[in-house]
Order: sequence, then structure tokens, then C-alpha cells
Amino acid sequence: MAATPKEKVSKSKTRQRRSHNALKTLAGSSCAKCGTTKRPHRACPKCGDY
Repeated sequence: MAATPKEKVSKSKTRQRRSHNALKTLAGSSCAKCGTTKRPHRACPKCGDY
């Protein structure tokens, strides 16, 4: 037998639980060599410079 909830979980309680599921914005910096936007601590996708 599966477990069943004793009481209904309200919409606000469900939304409070899911508040951390939102996607966060990615940090970006510009490449010193070509100036395109890249992720920090990663090689540039355009020119390959780190």
C-alpha cells in the first residue's frame, strides 16, 4: 500500500516548496582578445582564448 497524504497541501505551500526550482541567470564576461561574451573561467567559444 502506498502512503497517502493526511491533509491537502495548499497552493501557497506547494509554491513555497518549488521557489528554489527557478533557473538562475548565467554570469558572463567579455573575452579580452575578441570581445565576445563568454562564461567566466572557460575558454572563449569564438577564438579559443582562456
